[in-house]
Amino acid sequence: MAAAEGSLVPEGRASLAAFLLGASVAALPLLLSAPPALLAGPGLQGRAALALHVAGINALLRLLYRPPLYQIAIRACFLGFACGCGLLLSFGQSSWRHFGWYMCSLSLFHYSEYLMTAINNPRSLSLDSFLLNHSFEYTLAALSSWIEFTVEKIIYPEMKQITWLSTVGLLMVIFGDCLRKAAMLTAGSNFNHIVQNEKSDTHTLVTSGVYGWFRHPSYVGWFYWSIGTQVLLCNPVCVVGYTLASWRFFRERIEEEEFTLIHFFGAEYLEYKKRVPSGLPFIKGVKVEL
Repeated sequence: MAAAEGSLVPEGRASLAAFLLGASVAALPLLLSAPPALLAGPGLQGRAALALHVAGINALLRLLYRPPLYQIAIRACFLGFACGCGLLLSFGQSSWRHFGWYMCSLSLFHYSEYLMTAINNPRSLSLDSFLLNHSFEYTLAALSSWIEFTVEKIIYPEMKQITWLSTVGLLMVIFGDCLRKAAMLTAGSNFNHIVQNEKSDTHTLVTSGVYGWFRHPSYVGWFYWSIGTQVLLCNPVCVVGYTLASWRFFRERIEEEEFTLIHFFGAEYLEYKKRVPSGLPFIKGVKVEL
């Protein structure tokens, strides 16, 4: 996984090429001289075009890459395909347009997690960096949001056509994801998806940039991104559920992480903790008895 400084490791290059190949499904309307709605709709012609596109790309990836690069490429391609399909829904006249926004947001979030890790901290890069298998609870939350959207759309379709509310959700998503990626870029090789129990020689306390605003900007970004996805979908039940579940998760995660950071940096981190808020509402972090 070694690469020259400033260059993207082979895994990162393979993932980027595969993501763009998958996203190329959004260009099918231009190639076929067909409206986006034809491909995004339930018609046989659209399904056949999508199936042939997927089969062709999968064959190409198998020719280009061997394991383990193929496992990376196929996941990145899947996310690119989801993003491309989201674009088709977004620009079509379908009543699923806002769900298309959601598909783009979700796929870009997960792919950019991998890409940022490949750029910043390639030593920790793995298939888990896509965060597709984050946890059972995360998967259950995603399934719940899709079920709520579909059921409410069937029962009360007008509820899913509140464009101004979905736009607010989209802005929350963009803000949250940009803040998280800014935190990853600022932290550089200090950022890791897994809380570290041992301090490496290169591990430093980052207090500049977005870390001067919040102690945990990546968690703040993820918190508002996750809630924003449900505002975007106009899912009232999941808005409440995601808010409570995310708040509880990050409260526990921040306490766990701050125990480690105090152990690593001692008084330096305690001074930083006094000066800069966590960034999440009603979460002050670990309490230290002096």
